[in-house]
Amino acid sequence: MRLQDKVAIVTGASSDIGESIVRRFVEEGAKVVLLGRNLESLEKVRNDVGNEKNTVAITCDVTDEAQIIQTVDQVMDKYGKIDILVNGAGALNDPIHFHEMPESEVNNLINVNILGVFKPTKAVLTKMSEVKNGVIINIGSISSERAIPRVHLAVYSATKAAVSMFTKSIAVEYARRNIRCNCINPGIINSGMIKPYLEDLNARRVLEDRLPLNRIGEPVDVANAVLFMASDEANWITGTILDVDGGKSASEA
Repeated sequence: MRLQDKVAIVTGASSDIGESIVRRFVEEGAKVVLLGRNLESLEKVRNDVGNEKNTVAITCDVTDEAQIIQTVDQVMDKYGKIDILVNGAGALNDPIHFHEMPESEVNNLINVNILGVFKPTKAVLTKMSEVKNGVIINIGSISSERAIPRVHLAVYSATKAAVSMFTKSIAVEYARRNIRCNCINPGIINSGMIKPYLEDLNARRVLEDRLPLNRIGEPVDVANAVLFMASDEANWITGTILDVDGGKSASEA
């Protein structure tokens, strides 16, 4: 088992991708702490994953530093260590022209997608630095690399671009403490807000035709990439942004 006896924290654990990450980590022997704002949703994931012995659900707002510090202390009290952090919590807005976006929506994207990565990372780095060991994996987006015509996501894309640069900076800053930091950039995944859209077969075919691999990604495709980056198989990989997008970023279409 690739993560035997490792202790992992997964933020945004009740999302489709979050659940897949939790499932793959547990299958590979990890003890996983699920973080999110809704305890009922987190407990449903624990039940669906089916290994409640090795999972714990804790409600936590990743934009609230006090809650994050309290949660990290809880995990340390229970397990004595934190080996892996997956920053999976994120917010996405309905596509809208930037000049029409309410300030509250702009602030929410910045708070969740940027500060919601900064704050958990800061809290676990304190613990990982003490033992000179740890892995941090951020979930970004290929929207951080390219703007999509007629899909207006300027603020979302900018927040995810910030996550990419943060990943590289943390990787270099903490490399001598044996702490690795990488980022997974998913493309079009059958999850979240896009799932209802994909139920329309014509709409799905339009999207699939634009992908070199000619299929929409599934949450497990992202989870498998996260698992690899979390494992010792990737122990010489840090500061890397890995696109999991069916070849979309490599194509011109």
